[in-house]
Amino acid sequence: MTERRRLGTTPAVLSPSEAEQIARLGRAVIETEAEAVAALAARIDSVFVRACAQMLACDGRIVVLGMGKSGHIGGKIAATLASTGTPAFFVHPGEASHGDLGMITPRDVVLAISYSGETQELLTLLPILKRLGVPLIAMTGRCESTLARAADIHLDISVATEACPLGLAPTSSTTAALAMGDALAIALLESRGFTAEDFARSHPGGQLGRRLLLHVDDIMHRDERLPRVELGTPLLKALEEMSRKGLGMTAVLDQGGALVGIFTDGDLRRALDRGIDVHHTSIDTVMTRQCTTIQSGALAVEAVQLMESRAINGLLVVDAEGRLIGALNMHDLLRAGVV
Repeated sequence: MTERRRLGTTPAVLSPSEAEQIARLGRAVIETEAEAVAALAARIDSVFVRACAQMLACDGRIVVLGMGKSGHIGGKIAATLASTGTPAFFVHPGEASHGDLGMITPRDVVLAISYSGETQELLTLLPILKRLGVPLIAMTGRCESTLARAADIHLDISVATEACPLGLAPTSSTTAALAMGDALAIALLESRGFTAEDFARSHPGGQLGRRLLLHVDDIMHRDERLPRVELGTPLLKALEEMSRKGLGMTAVLDQGGALVGIFTDGDLRRALDRGIDVHHTSIDTVMTRQCTTIQSGALAVEAVQLMESRAINGLLVVDAEGRLIGALNMHDLLRAGVV
């Protein structure tokens, strides 16, 4: 490519051969890193199990250490551990030497990441960690490195080659470290019996949290906002009730208050197609009996699944005895961020 292209002063126009070369290099990176990750499978052995057992036995926190690119990977690993039931945080080794080492206690386990195993900022901390009696798990690409030999447990994340054509930029090695961290986190998740609802509790602001923590009771319309009419109500009066409550439906109850049916916008369209007179028709003749309901306490996401499976836009909510206590529609679920 020309110097002008490299400086970015004009949009690059690639020749077919240049475009193919770029695509080929991109594919080669993906293939090289995929091979590096695949090679890790054979290293999920008794040493890996020991590392997991050490973390499971920890009644403090998993403290993840790493410099440079390994630090970025370490931060992600710590975040994944913390969000999947294993309390963890990341400490920058350089800052640890200037006060942050006080964040590490004898109840913790340290997970140190260094591909070379010779990162000076990490090695400086080894004597202090040993005096604290903190168990040390190391991830390195060199089993004979200083860090690997000092560790109580060493996880081998060595790769055959970096994806960088110069063999300099950490690429395959950082991907391997990240994959090993994920393997630890998910193995621990399963061992702890961590559930999707547990995961949602640590993600209350995200869509997953809303999907797994919100119940129909949190969203439904109740009391004065709940549309309902009795058997024998003129259709025109039922339409007024629907219009006031704005849910596109109304529940139909008998004189004793028991739920006997529902009338929806869809029922109205079908009735008009039959030529009914809204002024002289009772709700009894146009409502849907034995309507679909959902029980109080159900997850909001269950309401979504039920509506989609039945091709309906609204649901009535009932208690354990089948008494009407609420109503919701797809718009409510959309506003709540469940859909």
